Amino acid sequence: MVEKLAGSSDVYFLGVDDTTLDLFESQYRIPNGMSYNSYLIRDEKIAVMDTVDHRATDMWLDHLEEALDGRAPDFLVVHHMEPDHSGSIRVFMEKYPETKIVVNPKSRVMLSQFLGDTYNDRQVVVNEGDTLKLGAHELTFVMAPMVHWPEVMVSFDTKDGILFSADAFGKFGAVGDRRYAEKSSWTDEARRYFLNIVGKYGMMVQKLLAKAGALDIRTICPLHGPVIKEDMAFYLGLYDTWSSYRPEEEGVFIPYASVHGNTKAAALKLAELVSARGVKAVPFDLTRGDAAEALADCYRYDKIVFASVTYDGGIFPAMQSLLYKLTLKNFQNRKVAFLENGSWAPQAACLMEKMLCGMKSISVCSHKVTIRSAMKEADVTAMNAMLDELLA
Repeated sequence: MVEKLAGSSDVYFLGVDDTTLDLFESQYRIPNGMSYNSYLIRDEKIAVMDTVDHRATDMWLDHLEEALDGRAPDFLVVHHMEPDHSGSIRVFMEKYPETKIVVNPKSRVMLSQFLGDTYNDRQVVVNEGDTLKLGAHELTFVMAPMVHWPEVMVSFDTKDGILFSADAFGKFGAVGDRRYAEKSSWTDEARRYFLNIVGKYGMMVQKLLAKAGALDIRTICPLHGPVIKEDMAFYLGLYDTWSSYRPEEEGVFIPYASVHGNTKAAALKLAELVSARGVKAVPFDLTRGDAAEALADCYRYDKIVFASVTYDGGIFPAMQSLLYKLTLKNFQNRKVAFLENGSWAPQAACLMEKMLCGMKSISVCSHKVTIRSAMKEADVTAMNAMLDELLA
């Protein structure tokens, strides 16, 4: 579907929804599909803003032809070279042989890595602060390295106040005919998207936000998810919270990994005790829940109790996987505690603590709860002692 952006007379949305893909980046569940976004600016000169994944090339080209209305594009602006956005470049460049491709020095290298040196004579290379005049529209380019690849850049259209934000401000899920997000439907999938994909590079996102703060942004056009058209402070504020690793909410997140149900019973009892103290408790079954959601919730709440059975002398794999991903994603600034279970040699707690010890600003409670096989009254007493410290 081709749709003119609200508030603009000549900028068009050309995106394509993919509802057939089960895993984004071969690891993140997307039960609601995924959108690959592309945009077009019709002016004295025409600029196409990114292509789409090869899975959606044909439909995207149909959208593009409709928006071009018989004209030919002058420029293809490449904000990000990841294949879900660059996957249709070759077909596009062959279809429109007069079009110039706008890249920066780093994306120029990646372009040759993916597609060879075919387009060297058709390149316009831009750097920080360079502009591209299309007529009434003028694009200013801002480099955004490691958000989340080193070649990423964004561009700002000074006429309509549009930030073409690459993967920033994207979310999981197809957008259908609804291009403008409600906050309630945007936040959860945007959080899961950001913290799993971009979360490691919070410092670089902070640098981009500082640059964005100097711009009069009225619309954000991401490469995934709906166009953001209003209440910029809300969306920019969430990105600031997530990228600075501050908790988004007060509460106790309790991810648990249980084999036969005894560790689960203890985790649910712990959640009951937390709630009885007037604090939000969020138990999460790692063996059956979405791992990407669990990681996002570790960043969402200010306190976490990791609860795992001891398995083969170590941490149960689902819990070990979560902790490993947290180390990859620069997890920090949280207060944590541990609950372990074991029938003969419980040691999951000390091993979980060891995995977290290298992370920045992690406060570990000295009280640990050790359950021998099944929960007993003494274990509930130990849980309360742990909560006294955790919630202090």
